[in-house]
Amino acid sequence: MEVRAVAKDTGLSAQKVRPLVDMVRGKMVDEALILLRFTPTPMARVVAKVVKSAVANAENNFQMTPADLKIVSIYTDQARSMKRFRPRARGRAGRITKRSSHITVIVAEQEA
Repeated sequence: MEVRAVAKDTGLSAQKVRPLVDMVRGKMVDEALILLRFTPTPMARVVAKVVKSAVANAENNFQMTPADLKIVSIYTDQARSMKRFRPRARGRAGRITKRSSHITVIVAEQEA
């Protein structure tokens, strides 16, 4: 049985989150949380929060033990971008896109 958790509109660019997601894909949950805890980027906290949410969903809704859980799939998709404008020379405006992303984590029990 697979259990999922999704964080939507995180305010982080998907391009910047992908290296963190690639780092923990396929790892056991406790090992992944340790890796994210000691990763020197503030985005690791958001990814760890989604992993913890998936573990809590598995534990509370399906009575799985957290020690046996493995990250089967984890990915990030681009979400809506906020469009902002900055004044430029000669009365023109430069467009700024503040990108956002959705982070999805799927965990399952590892077979013994």
